[in-house]
Amino acid sequence: MLYELREYTVVPGRLPALITRFNDHTLTLFEKHGFVLEFIAHTEFGENSINEVVYALRWDSYQEMQDGWAAFMSDPEWQRVKADSERDGPLNAAVRRRVLNTAPLDPR
Repeated sequence: MLYELREYTVVPGRLPALITRFNDHTLTLFEKHGFVLEFIAHTEFGENSINEVVYALRWDSYQEMQDGWAAFMSDPEWQRVKADSERDGPLNAAVRRRVLNTAPLDPR
């Protein structure tokens, strides 16, 4: 099992626009492309607590993850939504991505 952890540091003042994009479009597109969203949250305390959104996706394999993202990024609806939401400038200052592999560990 793989978990993809994505941390978005949002451009100051653009957090409401990013949250709107997730709520109105991105989460539906995730479902359309078979993404399994384990959680999504806004950081309330800690580093980047004012400007950070974090989410985790679950994947069965690296191939599934690669294929899922390729389909998502090439989806004309996503391209339109992204362009429309960034008409006044980018929403993200940085994106940190990590892939976590549970296979070598034995959770007891």
